[in-house]
Amino acid sequence: MSIEPKSILGGESVYCINEAQLKESQRLVNEDPVSAPKLQEILESVESCCSRNERAALAFTLIERLRQSTEK
Repeated sequence: MSIEPKSILGGESVYCINEAQLKESQRLVNEDPVSAPKLQEILESVESCCSRNERAALAFTLIERLRQSTEK
């Protein structure tokens, strides 16, 4: 019997991302001559092999690891 994975795509907010951070991240992914090609390649790879829920898990894990690395 298969158990349906729990969705992590919504719910109460734990962290805030301000609009300036989001805008800069989009610039890095779409326009930066050094970062954009690398980040677009990673995104294409993740999007082609991971479900939406898996991509959300990866995004939240990356945010948490970034948060933890700045606290040390």
